[in-house]
Amino acid sequence: MSIEAFEAQLGEDMKDAMRAKDQVRLEAVRSIRAALTTEKTSAANQGTLNDAQVLAVLQRLKKQRIEAAEIFNAQNRADLAQVEEAQLAVIQTYLPEALEGEALHNAVKELLAANGITQAGQFGQAMGIASKALAGRADGKAISAAVKALLQGQGA
Repeated sequence: MSIEAFEAQLGEDMKDAMRAKDQVRLEAVRSIRAALTTEKTSAANQGTLNDAQVLAVLQRLKKQRIEAAEIFNAQNRADLAQVEEAQLAVIQTYLPEALEGEALHNAVKELLAANGITQAGQFGQAMGIASKALAGRADGKAISAAVKALLQGQGA
């Protein structure tokens, strides 16, 4: 999906949320639009974004919501944590399906095989390839664990 189409979709989703009086969805979509506008208008981007940058913005918003919910839960503020978790669910609808477990393991295994990476000494190279290929679809820690397991022969 192009950036313009994505922004148009966000606009439609915001209108739908307003019509439905869905405050959680409305606030989540507004925060996405605000973050994209901020990113787009930064000096480095000069008014344009690519798909990877949009994905990075969405991942950053996802991470912020997760961290905020954890903090609120730790402080026994379940009411505030629920709001963050509800907004997180909305943000995740705009992210590609996440790779986890066996699917992540298989994806990393294919990437390593395709690039001829077989030794633990090639960990940095393997992480660079896997992180770039799976950006936005898997957590960096999970990618690292899968690469490490495969290079050490535990998951071959």
